[in-house]
Amino acid sequence: MRSSLESVRPARPRPALRLVDTRRIERDDWLEVRKAGIGGSDAAAAVGLNPYKSALALWLEKTGRDANLEKPDPKDTTQPVFWGSLLEPIVAAAYTQQTGRRVRKVNAVLQHPTVPFMLANLDREVVGVPGVQILECKTAGEFGARLWRNGVPEYVQLQVQHQLAVTGKQAADVAVLLCGQKLEVFRIHRDDELIARLIELEAQFWAYVTSDTPPPADGSDSAEKALRCLYPQDTGTTIDFSHDRILSAAFADLQSVRQKIDDLAGEEAKLKQRLQQAMGGATKAIFETGEISWKRSKDSRSIDLERILGDHPALREQYAMTKPGSRRFTILA
Repeated sequence: MRSSLESVRPARPRPALRLVDTRRIERDDWLEVRKAGIGGSDAAAAVGLNPYKSALALWLEKTGRDANLEKPDPKDTTQPVFWGSLLEPIVAAAYTQQTGRRVRKVNAVLQHPTVPFMLANLDREVVGVPGVQILECKTAGEFGARLWRNGVPEYVQLQVQHQLAVTGKQAADVAVLLCGQKLEVFRIHRDDELIARLIELEAQFWAYVTSDTPPPADGSDSAEKALRCLYPQDTGTTIDFSHDRILSAAFADLQSVRQKIDDLAGEEAKLKQRLQQAMGGATKAIFETGEISWKRSKDSRSIDLERILGDHPALREQYAMTKPGSRRFTILA
């Protein structure tokens, strides 16, 4: 784990509270319940360690500002979230078949007994096995499977430690279906020092929610999208930061970094062209430390829309559509 999650004093575990029965709850109502706290799948994002979601994006969700934030459609068969939900019972059944351990659903949103903002929705509870009490089911496609090469990814470990914190349990199994054909099972034991630090960091995030203060952006694509959602329209005004030393230093650093990027881009182009020139008409080149290819892609066909509209100008108005503008960030001087 990273240094930000290093040790503090452990606490004695206590069982979770059953906050809401989920057997008859609608999905929209369940999502509203989730806004009332930090769930297991939120844990890594809350502490800035989720590769897919920033703390700022999570804050938008928890404060109800995420209406215009792009979200996966759980009914879209091209989205991983669809397959994760569809395959969860299959992964659970395969886990039982592979390990012999029985599992059952926990039809409730659980709440930490002393930290009310910590919630958990368990995939399954392991029954009658002294060494493990929770099952977390995962699926990973071709891209996602790469994150599992060295075991359970950090963001999933944090999800499980959050669940162990809420429930007071001692261990969980993570069953992951890799590329639809291989089931791997990993055991994660309760780490009280990590849990204490996790609770501390989650509390810091929850303070942003309760104070209605956005957390700092972290430079990720998720944070970029969250900022555009939070501030979609400029006001036409000018704000003077010339006397703010911290922001002025940030601007100077940005100018310096962009100059370095430009310099490196020029150096990259020069090296690439040197290799291309040496290859000539060759398709592939082999070096001591790797390989490169330089080959022509297949021809493609497209429609010349400008020519069509020139020949049939009436179509321009008939099929015109407005695309919303977006804010462009530019260094002026």
